Amino acid sequence: MAGTAPFAKMNGIGNEIIVADMRGRADRVTAAAAIALNGDAATGFDQIMAIHDARTPGTAYFVDILNSDGSGAQACGNGMRCVVQALAAETGEKTFTFETVAGVLNAREHADGSISVDMGTPRFGWRDIPLAEEFRDTRMIELQVGPIDAPVLHSPSAVSMGNPHAIFWVDADVWTYELDRFGPLLENHPIFPERANITIAQVTSPDSMIIRTWERGAGLTKACGTASCAAVVAAARTRRTGRSVNLLTPGGGTLQVEWRDDDHVILTGAAEWEFSGSFDPSTGQWARDTESGA
Repeated sequence: MAGTAPFAKMNGIGNEIIVADMRGRADRVTAAAAIALNGDAATGFDQIMAIHDARTPGTAYFVDILNSDGSGAQACGNGMRCVVQALAAETGEKTFTFETVAGVLNAREHADGSISVDMGTPRFGWRDIPLAEEFRDTRMIELQVGPIDAPVLHSPSAVSMGNPHAIFWVDADVWTYELDRFGPLLENHPIFPERANITIAQVTSPDSMIIRTWERGAGLTKACGTASCAAVVAAARTRRTGRSVNLLTPGGGTLQVEWRDDDHVILTGAAEWEFSGSFDPSTGQWARDTESGA
């Protein structure tokens, strides 16, 4: 396919990722291409991580992120781990500095194959998240699902990890909630002018929790790195956990999140390669590499 770009289909603890190599090119992956790729069962994804040449001194690459509906995303921790693994395998390097629309991120591949990404610092101000109205304390905002006198979900914590998040705290099993029904309504609630990622979180110990997330622009996913970071930060702020937590995700994997004393949030976990191919960044037409296997 002439004019195509190479890609790798990967996943980060079940978060389905396409890593697209757009280095040396002036074009970008279009929304139409993203929608077309997501419409194919083989290349269905949660986020595309498009690697471009660096545009800012001191960074190695610029990473453009798209959701499965073709919209842009500011950050994706699980996707960044996939980018790191792909580049580490290619270059032999272990540490990287990336630029995204959310800012500069540093990442490292460890000797055991796990990958840590510095997701930066959380933001709590209502304008920074952003919210459509003022809340002086975003550890708990006024938002609920269900009857006023018996809400199914209520009083979420709100935080930005480069993208907006709302975390609903529950005592019951996270699987008992119809997030596929509530998620689209909450994502598009007027209180979130830029939409939001919606997470249901169950704290199981001072250093562990279980989460499910409806991702803005992607829907239900098997994992969400920024939601994991947001949940841990919010849990620590509300004294539900400490600042270092293991999270069990719907994909069955575990992520480690540490909110360090310097205010940076470190996300650590695995990444997995599935197959590679090439695609047209304007249309999404693609072909699998013959040596990729099944």
